[in-house]
Parts: sequence; C-alpha cells; structure tokens
Amino acid sequence: MSTIVVDEHGRPEPPLAAGEVETLLGFLDFQRATLEWKTRGLGADGLRHPLHPTGMTLAGLLKHLAWVEDHWFTHTAGRAPMPDAWRGVDRAADPDWEWRTAVEDDPADLRRGWEEAVARSRASVARLLAEDGAGLVGAHPAWGGRAQVSLRWILVHMVEEYARHNGHADLLREAVDGGTGE
Repeated sequence: MSTIVVDEHGRPEPPLAAGEVETLLGFLDFQRATLEWKTRGLGADGLRHPLHPTGMTLAGLLKHLAWVEDHWFTHTAGRAPMPDAWRGVDRAADPDWEWRTAVEDDPADLRRGWEEAVARSRASVARLLAEDGAGLVGAHPAWGGRAQVSLRWILVHMVEEYARHNGHADLLREAVDGGTGE
C-alpha cells in the first residue's frame, strides 16, 4: 500500500510507481487540487475578477470544469443523462453559458457545484473500473458522436483540460491578489 504525499498546498502528489489507472487518477486529482488551491479563500470579487481581454474568471473556470466533469464522466463514460444542474442548458445556442453565468453565482454554490461534479466523476470512474471499464468505449460528442473514446482517453483528456485551465487560474489568481506558485 502506498502512502499519499500531500504538498504544502494540500495537493496529493501523483504516485511515482503505480499502474496506469492509479497514475492517471493521481495526476487528475493533483490537477483538481490545484484548481481548488487557486480558488481557495476568494470571495465573489476575487472569483469574478476578469482576465482582460478574455473576460475569463475563476468563477467561470469552476463552473466550466464542473460541467466538463459531468459531461465526460457522467454523460459520455457513464452514459447517463447530464445532472439536474445542467438540464435546460442549450450549449449549442450558448456555448459560453457556464463562463457567462458564473459571475452571477454565489461563490459557495460554485465551489459546491464543482465539488459535487468531481464526486460524481469519481463514483462513475470507480463503478466503470469495477465493471472492467478500463476499455470502456463511449461516444465522443465531436463529429456527431460517431467517434468512440475509451475511459483511458477521457482520463488523459481531463488531465490536459485541468492543466490548461490551471495555467489560466495561475494568471487569474496573480491578477486578483498577487498569489503565485506552480
């Protein structure tokens, strides 16, 4: 049994010598914890502070990544309907919906929504792996849903998604209060 090492910001270090699934999940959890750290302690003003000229906010990142968690793990991999939080959202008509509306949301609601989406994702992945879902195939929403993706692809994609957006979070947090760090 390996010991989980947590860094000074509360992030679990990915395992150095583990199997594929444990390594992928370790890196994903590290990236999730990085987003939590970059948004930690900020109130509404900090979360709503835009990065010019994009208008991107930490609030938008939290809401977007909550949607992405549910989209890939609940809907695509788990083949379940999107959770209630996303019902009625027409992203085809408003592809920036979560980015645009996040600035109106209460910070506690944003954090809770993201944390609940992460919990649903973890439960979905655990269920799929218990069902021997490492080779799971789901329909990729691009290309009209004709392309198939594996759980492995989704996990790697989510590490990339978080890593890219955590770069944005670095810039946003520094613009809000000067906070820096990897």
